[in-house]
Amino acid sequence: MARQIVMDTETTGLEPDAGHNIIEIGCVEMQARKLTGRTYHQYVKPDHEIDAEAMEVHGITHEFLDDKPKFKAVIADFVEFVRGAELIIHNAAFDVGFLNVELARNGVKERIEDICTVTDSLLLARKKHPGQKNSLDALCRRYDIDNSHRELHGALLDSQILADVYLAITGGQTSLMLSSGEQGDADGGEAIRRVAADLAEGLPVVMADAEELSSHKQFLDLLDKKSDGAVWRQTAESVH
Repeated sequence: MARQIVMDTETTGLEPDAGHNIIEIGCVEMQARKLTGRTYHQYVKPDHEIDAEAMEVHGITHEFLDDKPKFKAVIADFVEFVRGAELIIHNAAFDVGFLNVELARNGVKERIEDICTVTDSLLLARKKHPGQKNSLDALCRRYDIDNSHRELHGALLDSQILADVYLAITGGQTSLMLSSGEQGDADGGEAIRRVAADLAEGLPVVMADAEELSSHKQFLDLLDKKSDGAVWRQTAESVH
């Protein structure tokens, strides 16, 4: 069975094309759906200033990173650890986008997609729990995974938590209960009630158009990112 690497990163900000950098990489290895105990964890000295909003999320300072290696110095070890594996990342487009920019900046012609396959656990969660919040914190509540020790975001800690979440998402049938306190939980955690088949016949079905679907997806993206602390400057009203 192929190796799976659950990964997370922390960054100086949101925009790699504007010069922002990765400052922490955390990976945990799984084989046959079991943690092997092998990890990769590296802090990286950035070229870009750390945004104040980002620092509030992960608590990493320039002073702490001053003696850490530059990204170019850690590329070989990182690529060796993940090559050939399936990378599991929550909101993969964000992390993969940063990694590909960092690789290109440092003269590496390969992209992450050339080195390994990528699975977005956020997309998996949305397929299993449509219309609900699917941030890492929301999924921990839904699957009763303890993340009380997660006071600040950290790449290795978040990848360890995500490994538990991924196994829960892909592990089979789960309860049809909505977690209390989540948006969309109008009944305060009561079981979902289905419409009887004889009543469902004749109910009008109004399909969303392409613009409405696009707007709703952007709104869900923002809710997930805001809940995990990945978006700091936008508000939900600007999208939906």
